[in-house]
Amino acid sequence: MTITDTAPHTTSPVSERERLVTAARGLGPLLRENAARAEADRRVPEENIAALREAGLFDITKPARFGGAQEDFRTFLEVSLELGRSCGSTAWVTTLSNVTSFFVGAYPESVQQDVLGADPRIATCGVFTPTSTSVRVDGGYRVTGRWGFASASHHASWANVGIPLTNADGDAVGAASAWIPMTDLSIDNTWYVAGMSGSGSDTLVADDVFVPDARILSVTDMMEGRTASEFQDETLYHSSLVPVLALVLVGPVLGMAEGAYDAVLSTLQKNKPIAYSYYQRSIDAPSTQLNMAVARSLIDQARLLAFRGADEIDAAAAAGRQMPVVERARARMDAAQAANLCREAVELLLNVSGAGSFAQVNPLQRIWRDLETSSRHAFINLNINQEIYGRALLGIDEQVSPFV
Repeated sequence: MTITDTAPHTTSPVSERERLVTAARGLGPLLRENAARAEADRRVPEENIAALREAGLFDITKPARFGGAQEDFRTFLEVSLELGRSCGSTAWVTTLSNVTSFFVGAYPESVQQDVLGADPRIATCGVFTPTSTSVRVDGGYRVTGRWGFASASHHASWANVGIPLTNADGDAVGAASAWIPMTDLSIDNTWYVAGMSGSGSDTLVADDVFVPDARILSVTDMMEGRTASEFQDETLYHSSLVPVLALVLVGPVLGMAEGAYDAVLSTLQKNKPIAYSYYQRSIDAPSTQLNMAVARSLIDQARLLAFRGADEIDAAAAAGRQMPVVERARARMDAAQAANLCREAVELLLNVSGAGSFAQVNPLQRIWRDLETSSRHAFINLNINQEIYGRALLGIDEQVSPFV
């Protein structure tokens, strides 16, 4: 007896995470094609930026009320990783834009309207360190300063920058993060680097710019999960800040390591020989097999650490709690360790690929330089993060950084 299934077949709806990750993966050919141009021009090509905007990849953390995805940090990490496979600089710019857009959800609705109301698909940028001066005036502050390493600044409409909080006597009383429109800022062309050149991380400059109080939020409040938003039920914006700032940097690094692995594996599958040896196929050499196995394992370990961190940030936010100090310190440690594992993996992959890896036409040399540069960001400095985590584990209150 033959039984025919006559029931209608339905397709499961695609989740927002799947849509965003699929969109990021789909941009791979464009990003790879433009990667050398991004480096030469010292900024991401506008063609890439337009494609990212069209795909909604600048909207991962923006409030849903403005058409944003308002997605969690696992989604954020997965998107950054996929972009990083093809172009580290494009992934970095997208990451830094999305993390500053995450900040906007913590501000009052009036500020959210200022930043996103005219065009909710804008890119944003920012630098958290308060490398500026500020003078208290009626209704806000007058700010003058320079903020280096402002990734995404060439494509942004607004910047979120660190400023000192001062009282009427000019005394510093804290630090804050402030939204300033790019029309009130200039960009000093300072980004001449060996790696991540395409991120265009030049210097933002403010000259006596007025910033109203509503656009200023205490860093202490942000670190403790206190927001000024009228929409307190939007749990994403209560995510533990320091783990977020460390974790998001790992996405592009993971992607670059995966991109290097893909490139080397593809070359090996074309029966690449080992020069000055009897191996006509590199894949027959035990050294190749062992290096590929260890490299793959190192990348997998990095992924496990990074995605554990993302899941812990997301779970704490969903539960309405701030991660305790030891968990926040571990998140910084895990992010730094993940980046270090990626560096180790790529070094092994370069050993497999050989000196030809450093030919200018070979994308491996750019991946290597980009990864070596990006993985040394201060928030994922392995030695400092080891100190922070060790002190937290041992119950030592005095820390080596205010960002724990």
